[in-house]
Amino acid sequence: MTAADGDMGERLKLFILAGEASGDRIAADLIARLKQRVHLAFIGVGGHEMEAQGLKSLFPMSDLAVMGLTDVLLRLPLLLWRLRQTARAIRAANPDIVVLIDSQDFSRLLAQRLKRFGYKGKILLYVAPSVWVRSPQRAPRIRPLFEEVLAVLPFEPAVMERLAGPPTSYVGHPALIERHRREAIERGPLVLLPGSRSGELRRHLPLLRAAAEQLADHPAVSEMVIPTLPSLKARLEREVADWPVRVRVLAERTERAALYADAVMALAVSGTVTLELALAQLPMVVMYVMDAPQARVYRQIGSPAISLPNIVLGRAAVPELVMAAPDEAMVIAQARTLLDDRAARQAQIAAFGELADLMENGEADHPRQDPADRVLAHWAGA
Repeated sequence: MTAADGDMGERLKLFILAGEASGDRIAADLIARLKQRVHLAFIGVGGHEMEAQGLKSLFPMSDLAVMGLTDVLLRLPLLLWRLRQTARAIRAANPDIVVLIDSQDFSRLLAQRLKRFGYKGKILLYVAPSVWVRSPQRAPRIRPLFEEVLAVLPFEPAVMERLAGPPTSYVGHPALIERHRREAIERGPLVLLPGSRSGELRRHLPLLRAAAEQLADHPAVSEMVIPTLPSLKARLEREVADWPVRVRVLAERTERAALYADAVMALAVSGTVTLELALAQLPMVVMYVMDAPQARVYRQIGSPAISLPNIVLGRAAVPELVMAAPDEAMVIAQARTLLDDRAARQAQIAAFGELADLMENGEADHPRQDPADRVLAHWAGA
C-alpha cells in the first residue's frame, strides 16, 4: 500500500476506487483530507489526480468509464475481468475501509462480491445513486451493501432516508473551492466540453465541430477552447486538427479557473462538469445525445432534468438539449440565442449564486459535513 508521510499513530488502510474523471477528483480530495488527519496507507483505482496523491492504480481508470447500455455491452468482458481483479486485490490487502466512488453498477457488484466473500471491513459509497430519478426500489436494495453513502447533492440524504436506503450524509463537492463571483461579459472564449468517456466523445464531437464552425464569427466569441484530461489531450488535438476553425485544447486543471472566469459561455455535455461550471458562474447550454436504450428509459421515466444545476435548483435554470439523434441545428440555435442575450446569461449567473449557497451549507436537517469525518467515523482506530 502507498503510505502517507508522517507518524500519526495507528495507520488507516484504505482501498479507494474511481471510475471516471469526476470521481478521480473527489477521491483525490478525500485522500488529501485524510492525509491531514491520519497516517494513511492506500491502494485502488484512479486517474491522474489520485496518482498525484501517490496512488499506483491497479489498472487504467478509463477501463471503467462507460455510460449507457451500448458502451457497457461492448466492454462487458473487460468490466467483468476488472471486477474479479479488484475484488481479489481488496481481499489480499484486507483494508479497514473501502470507498467506492460513483461507477454505480460496478460499485454495487463489487460490494456484493465482497460481502459474499466475507469481507469484514466497512464499505462506503461516495456519490449517491440517482434513485430520485428512477428505480426508487434500488435504495433499500443497496442498504445491506454500504455502511454509509456520502452524497454530493444536498437533497439526497432526505431522499435516501425517505426511500429506506443506507444512512446518507451530505458532504458537498470539491468544485466548491472554485466558487467564483462574476457578471455576464460581452466577449470571451466559448468553452466546448464533449465529455470524457469514449461513447460521449464519439456522439458529441461532431455536434461541437458544427457549432464551432457556425459560431466562430459571433461577435461575443473570441476563441474556441476545449478543456480536457491530460490522458485525452493528444486524442482531442488530433480530432480538432482538421476542424474548419482553430480550437485550443488545454489539459491542466489549474488553467480551467482562468478560462471559466474569462469565458462568455459553455456548450457542455451533461455530467458533473455542469456543476463545476455553475459554481464558476459560467452560463451554459447543456446537451446529451442518448443511445437507443438510454432514449427508451428516458421516455419511460418522464424525460426528467439531466443537468445538475437544474436538478439541485428544482427548475430550468439552464437550457437542456436531450437528443435521441444528433441535431446540429438545435444546438447551434440554442447557443446563438444565449450568446445574443446578455440578460439571459446574467439570469443564469444569479441562479448559480443560489445553487452555490445551497451547496455550501446543505439543507437544514442535513448540513454539509467533511467527507474525511464521515470516513473516519467508520474506523476503529479513529
